[in-house]
Amino acid sequence: MGRASMAKIRLVASDFVVAFMWVWSGALNNLFVNRVLGFGRDPRGEIIKGTLSIINMFFFAFLVKISDGAAYNPLTVLATAISGDFNRFLFTVGARIPAQVIGSITGVRLLIDTFPEIGLGPRLTVDIHHGALTEGFLTFSIVMISLGLSRNIPGSFFMKTWISSVSKLTLHVLGSDLTGGCMNPASVMGWAYARGDHITKEHILVYWLAPLEATLLAVWTFRLLVQPQKEEKEKLKAKSE
Repeated sequence: MGRASMAKIRLVASDFVVAFMWVWSGALNNLFVNRVLGFGRDPRGEIIKGTLSIINMFFFAFLVKISDGAAYNPLTVLATAISGDFNRFLFTVGARIPAQVIGSITGVRLLIDTFPEIGLGPRLTVDIHHGALTEGFLTFSIVMISLGLSRNIPGSFFMKTWISSVSKLTLHVLGSDLTGGCMNPASVMGWAYARGDHITKEHILVYWLAPLEATLLAVWTFRLLVQPQKEEKEKLKAKSE
């Protein structure tokens, strides 16, 4: 087995582990604030949750960096796979995304067995069309922000992670009372599978189709609005000559 194959296997395994850890981290943050500190829905509790969420996202951004690109969100890898070659796209859809989904399902199952009082995750509280539009808008926004950061701040880990984390938290808060503000099909799949409603029309349309379509739209919109850096360099070079 070649180095390239081993690297792919390690990446898929890392996706599974990181997705597993992601569902645990979010649930444990809520458990810590609500049960241990006893704040519940108190404004102080929401501030602490937000602070812990940002710290948590910095930690996972560090994990992504040291694991050479492991991810817990299918939309993250899909956005980059669309811009790559077809083999990379097939590897992402056929191996990486399933690993993330299985990692999330395994993590939620173990989490519920360990802490039965943890709840059953995000739920749709509005009609299906409103929910799909909400998740689609949130996903479109965060993918556009992520693509912009990757292009304009390519080397700054702290600044890029800070802007991304605050943006994700803000969008999550905006959608939390409607759909849960998830923007992560794998994580929602883990909770839906535990509830037994993972194959319902609401789950598939709101938490899978809408975010996936929004990701595709965001990537294509970004390509149309933002000139590729290679073309910009060639034009600048031509002008200087």
